[in-house]
Amino acid sequence: MITRLFRSGLLALVIAVFGASCGEDGTSDQSIGGQPLTDAKLSVYVVNYPLAYFTERIGGSLVDVQFPAPGDQDPAFWSPDASAITRFQEADIILLNGASYAKWVDRVTLPASKLVDTSASFKDQYIIMPDAVVHTHGPGGEHAHGDMAFTTWLDFKLATRQAEAVFEALQKARPDETERFQAGLDSLRTDLESLDQALIAFGKETTDTPLLGSHPVYQYLARAYDLNLESVHFEPDEAPSAHQLSELQDILEEHPAAWMLWEGDPAEETVAILEELGISSMVFDPCANVPESGDFLSVMRENVESLGGIVALANQE
Repeated sequence: MITRLFRSGLLALVIAVFGASCGEDGTSDQSIGGQPLTDAKLSVYVVNYPLAYFTERIGGSLVDVQFPAPGDQDPAFWSPDASAITRFQEADIILLNGASYAKWVDRVTLPASKLVDTSASFKDQYIIMPDAVVHTHGPGGEHAHGDMAFTTWLDFKLATRQAEAVFEALQKARPDETERFQAGLDSLRTDLESLDQALIAFGKETTDTPLLGSHPVYQYLARAYDLNLESVHFEPDEAPSAHQLSELQDILEEHPAAWMLWEGDPAEETVAILEELGISSMVFDPCANVPESGDFLSVMRENVESLGGIVALANQE
């Protein structure tokens, strides 16, 4: 059984123009990193879609959020061209995910005063992966997931702390708008806490249920919600090789999982192969890039709802 995310267009990032009073020279007396800001919207560049969503929820019409990664690439491994790097450099605020996400940041010069590492407050909670696997998929070509897990936002408590870092950056840039930013943060925090509570309940129901991840992106999800999950390196648009299937069968001997979580809909051939092994497929979209329909919250709610099938199966056994 496959839970599918039906998506039909890009999320619009168009927000109303914010008007505010200016000083005599046409600029505000507020600043970030020592640089004066105009009374136009804050220009905020981000390295993944969750940060774009958090910023829009908190900043509303006061921010112009730009996330330039193409829709068909994993933002974690995408590298911007010279034009995109220039736009990052010219932004008022640059929001980073941290935890080794978007390694291109370390290879270019960005104004340190504009950089905000949204996961800096929980660096001691990063998950280290000692055995990185190099593989190839998509336009990004060959890459390894590295020695550090980076999908931090799949632990919704950590996602909340990232949202709080976004709030602090916006509030520093526009202290006169603190109340509006706080209202946005409070609303977002409520939604993230709701997701967190739902997954806590799911984890309690399925603590001993073996699960598989098609890719090593669910580490923070598994740790936060006590999921018994092992990951492989399958690609949604590629049938697994004989070697990959052999490795999977070795895993199943000690970890007899009946469900595999996928970042996107797997190929029908792969679904059929897994079903022969007694494994059903389910999409749990990390939502690192802009969804074709809906937004971060709706995608995560659908992810949580999809997990209900696993709970139902566990309750029958």
